[in-house]
Amino acid sequence: MSRMLLHTCCGPCTIVPLRSLRDQNWEVHGFFFNPNIHPYQEFQRRLEALHQLAKNQDLPLIVRDEYPLEDFLRQVVFREQDRCLVCYAIRLDAAARLAKKSRFDAFTTTLLYSKRQKHELVCAIARDAASRYGIVFHYEDFRTGWKEGQAAAKNLGLYRQQYCGCIYSEKERFRPTERRNSRFDKNLCGES
Repeated sequence: MSRMLLHTCCGPCTIVPLRSLRDQNWEVHGFFFNPNIHPYQEFQRRLEALHQLAKNQDLPLIVRDEYPLEDFLRQVVFREQDRCLVCYAIRLDAAARLAKKSRFDAFTTTLLYSKRQKHELVCAIARDAASRYGIVFHYEDFRTGWKEGQAAAKNLGLYRQQYCGCIYSEKERFRPTERRNSRFDKNLCGES
């Protein structure tokens, strides 16, 4: 059986990709590395929800629980309009590097599940990382299972976040005037 490294942003977004990959006979291992998530309590809640799902679904997890928020912020400051590019690049680079180093056959990401992520940008960055590290990027449009995944997360009692993850998306989510004026309204992840 071929081995897949699945970069995971949270528990709810992992459900559909995990089912789909297992249906294709992949041996899936989850990988949690998300230095973009702010504040730290939110980071912890998402990681706890992923652990809860992993236990329920017998999903082996690789967790990088260090919290290099400063590195993320340094790369984004004064380039806030490109924050998603930075965010995706940091995480997908780490996933591709780990997949190659740990001799996985391929890697993919739960970022391809959310209807609110920049799908084409995720794909381009993942393909670039795959090329640099000499590992296969498995593309699949997991968005078709959006409603199913959200319903399953509710049924499992998983914590479902209200914003994408970074401090900027938190501000936009909870300050209506910011959301109304923002080009990033559709970047919320996990919100139903």
